Amino acid sequence: MLKILYLVHDLADPAVRRRVLMLQSGGAQVTLAGFRRSDNALAAVEGVAPIELGVTADGRFAQRIGAVSKACLAIGARLRGVARPDVIVARNLEMLALANRATSVLGGDVPIAYECLDIHRLLLRDDMVGKALRGAEARLGRKAGLLITSSPAFIEHYFRPLSGLDLPSLLLQNQVLDLDDDDGTEAAATAPPAPAQPWRIGWFGALRCAKSLDLLTTFSHAMAGRAEIVLRGRPAYSEFDDFDGLVRNEPFMSFHGSYRNPEDLARIYSGVHFSWAIDFFEEGQNSSWLLPNRLYESCRHGTVPIALAGTETARFLKERGLGVILPDAAPKRLTELFETMTERTYREASARIRTLGPGPWTINRADCQRLVKRLSTLAAGQPAVRSARPLAQPLAAKETSHDE
Repeated sequence: MLKILYLVHDLADPAVRRRVLMLQSGGAQVTLAGFRRSDNALAAVEGVAPIELGVTADGRFAQRIGAVSKACLAIGARLRGVARPDVIVARNLEMLALANRATSVLGGDVPIAYECLDIHRLLLRDDMVGKALRGAEARLGRKAGLLITSSPAFIEHYFRPLSGLDLPSLLLQNQVLDLDDDDGTEAAATAPPAPAQPWRIGWFGALRCAKSLDLLTTFSHAMAGRAEIVLRGRPAYSEFDDFDGLVRNEPFMSFHGSYRNPEDLARIYSGVHFSWAIDFFEEGQNSSWLLPNRLYESCRHGTVPIALAGTETARFLKERGLGVILPDAAPKRLTELFETMTERTYREASARIRTLGPGPWTINRADCQRLVKRLSTLAAGQPAVRSARPLAQPLAAKETSHDE
């Protein structure tokens, strides 16, 4: 059984829980170690007792660097008693630094996979700070044997031209984890609203975009009760002046807290007609390049995603003739869309998604096994795979090279 040490920046991140479940389902034994974000409850995974390496604060990069530096000094003691891993998977740049230290403590020859699912804005700066961070990433990446990322645009716009990394790349998109392999169950269509009832837009997941919240608030006022905004997930409170107070006082907006992924997805998406798949958190950079979880989650459950023109999400949907794409981010564009929205238009948009079935939007147990097998080749020291079959057909993963 492949033994994996998974180093993460936030033990409470639901995406961490999902990745651990994937690795376990693929046949790996996982040791999870990482940082706690203040008072956030840990994302529990059965059979895994995480090793806490410290406490970090959301949005405070300098504090996080200090916490990682302390953890580097203590990593040997923290891993005492842990079976020597075959592979270390480091989730983001800070953990790549910790992985380099951990592999030295463990003997210097444990292979590393670098998992980077967001490109931090500091890495993209054109000043000394940005150059220093990219240089650090390139140096730390010399010990890595594989890059795992979630969007082809990350490779196109950052890793290939800017990062200085020269690694085989595994494109592992944010599809819904389906360990029941229930690919034959088509999503039930959410009925259009009855007369005098509102359209419902769901904004689920990592709620970190103040501009989205402002836009949706303005839109809901303009619609005057003909549309409602339903929020679920984990707000990044550092990005909002008063998230709870604002939402509490909005007549056409509600927040329903966190949820379990993937267990609660069918229930929460069945309660909305559209999914907000737009993010301005790092506008023009990471937000334009990512393919968010909510894109795959909404399509898996027949909910119509709303994207913004010029982003990777919009390109993805346009190529497949799916979803709704706004030409720009003006609130009036969203208002115009829903003022002309009809039952027939909505049903047709939902039907186009549902006719594809759940398969393109999910990762099943066989895909998890392929992921672990790929990491096993890294552990075995086999030559890097520069071109391979996708991990999951047709949207989840393909291996590429920076020199292709």
